[in-house]
Amino acid sequence: MNFLNKMERKFGRYAIHNLSAYIIALYVAGYLLYFFAPASIFSYLTLEPYYILHGQIWRLVTWILIPPESPGIFTIIMLFFYYSLGNSLEQTWGAFRYNVYIFMGMISTVLGAFLLYAIFGGNVLFGNALFSTYYINMSIFLAFAVSYPNMQVMLYFFIPIKMKWMGILYGFFIVYSFVKSSWVGKVAIIASLLNFIVFFLMTRDYRRVSPKEIRRKQDFKRQMDTAKPGNGRQPMHKCAVCGRTELDGDDLEFRYCSKCDGNYEYCQDHLFTHQHVHKKQ
Repeated sequence: MNFLNKMERKFGRYAIHNLSAYIIALYVAGYLLYFFAPASIFSYLTLEPYYILHGQIWRLVTWILIPPESPGIFTIIMLFFYYSLGNSLEQTWGAFRYNVYIFMGMISTVLGAFLLYAIFGGNVLFGNALFSTYYINMSIFLAFAVSYPNMQVMLYFFIPIKMKWMGILYGFFIVYSFVKSSWVGKVAIIASLLNFIVFFLMTRDYRRVSPKEIRRKQDFKRQMDTAKPGNGRQPMHKCAVCGRTELDGDDLEFRYCSKCDGNYEYCQDHLFTHQHVHKKQ
């Protein structure tokens, strides 16, 4: 995380804001090609190392235009859903970290394609079924589920479900796909989800689950419980908008806003809807 902090201070001003909107716009362009361009147009857009090494370098980026699903009402709902999740992650992490997460997935997918091409010894074509943005989109969902496990969403607009259960379901689906796939498919899945693996395994602070840290938290909790004998324990978090604390509900989550000037903390209901606080210059 120190490396990311240094990179953000140096290159953060170049981050693309509202990146999810651009991704959806690329999908829309892909669907327009699907409906109005010749059927063979996608064969010139796929991620094919063979053709890239023979001069068709546009394939390094045009594979992103190919939508992960065929057009339909379900696809439209999912695109809006992923846009909402991605936009929320950008607001929480900041534009730079969200850019790193998405582009890391795209770059690792390209590297995975070239790795397989080298293993096969060249002269092999993959098509758009093997290397696509499908698992990159899934990594957005997994990132949100890990960041906000207790946040409740309305699946298909009417089924309430917590993100952690959907994340577990998606995780089982990925593991099942990984087990059933050939080793070529396994490489493709790992490459497409490498951003999630790196971001949430290699950059996590594992000191928080060490026995020493767990004992420190337990001691702190006991001290808070006895701080006011008549009133019980004191809250550690408080929403700057509604004033709720973690004592008001076990499912409440609190986060600091990276765009507010100062240490302002918000509950999950106001993290994305509050008005940002800016100090006067």
